[in-house]
Amino acid sequence: MRSDRKTTAFAAALAAAALALAACAPERQPAGPRVEAPRIEGSALVAGDGARLPLHVWRSAGRPRAVILGVHGLNDYGAAFAIPAESWTAAGIAVYGFDQRGFGAAGAPGIWAGADTLIDDLADAATALRRRHPALPLHVVGVSMGGAVAAAALAEGRLRGVAGVALVAPAVRARATMPFTHRAALWLAARTTPWMKLSGRGLGIVASDNDEMLRALGRDPLVLKETRADTLAGLVDLMDRAWAARPAAGKPLLLLYGARDELVPRAPTAAWRCRLGAAARAGVYRGGYHMLLRDLQAAVVHRDVASWTGDPSRPLPSGAEEEAGRFFSCPAPAPAPAPAARRRRAHGVFRVRRAAK
Repeated sequence: MRSDRKTTAFAAALAAAALALAACAPERQPAGPRVEAPRIEGSALVAGDGARLPLHVWRSAGRPRAVILGVHGLNDYGAAFAIPAESWTAAGIAVYGFDQRGFGAAGAPGIWAGADTLIDDLADAATALRRRHPALPLHVVGVSMGGAVAAAALAEGRLRGVAGVALVAPAVRARATMPFTHRAALWLAARTTPWMKLSGRGLGIVASDNDEMLRALGRDPLVLKETRADTLAGLVDLMDRAWAARPAAGKPLLLLYGARDELVPRAPTAAWRCRLGAAARAGVYRGGYHMLLRDLQAAVVHRDVASWTGDPSRPLPSGAEEEAGRFFSCPAPAPAPAPAARRRRAHGVFRVRRAAK
């Protein structure tokens, strides 16, 4: 009887713990049913479920030769592309950026929408822009979190008809690259205190050397200054998806990274770049930080992106690809064994197995 009482008490404790965790489940704002074709109406991107996402537009001075669709990073919004847009519009490129769900003025700021919803919205934005500019090549430029969204969307075949994808400091710090203690702490926080807000204050991380730009972001009410624990967990889910992404060779793919990036470390970025292999070209900027497109040396990166949109096979004007060759040192693939060696090895395995019998 005592054993039965202990078992019952233990089961009750487990049930109570499960209910407590369920009560603290991460909050999400996923997309609704897809009921209409995505389109652009005035200053809004109307997604397939009818949601209206703020759209920022920078038009070229003359007739555009190409279009860039910018996908912003965590806690930012579509206006993040205002600085590079000055250079790109001068080079004859029309630039668009939209506020992703949970960011900027897109509604429910700070509440994570989920990787599927973010990928759907990017695919909808690309579809709407192809319809608006059917004769122009469309390039997607994803920054940090937006780079993870773009990488996953590309690998999963959601960016058909896009001429190329550039990933600027993409967020690929997946769970596979994190210490167990970090993974465990994130899991626990997202399920016990999902509403807890965290910031990077006091960590000493330098996101950019452009202090004036950073101060402006601090004054901008649409830039989130803190991040919920469940949003961070959702971001890591997205980074896991980007880490597993294997974009097929043939679609122009460009990876750009700052050697001084302190937010997405070198090791996971290098490992991911090596796994991409011939599917991607890469450029590294020795003086660049995480916010490459808004750093003090950003004009160099702007010119490289503009050149790449004109001809994805042309070497980057800055020479950043040569620096990437030194920075991302990928191990040489092991040579395949000769046919005779494979037969001998298989024969040896067979003999060992027969002896074991």
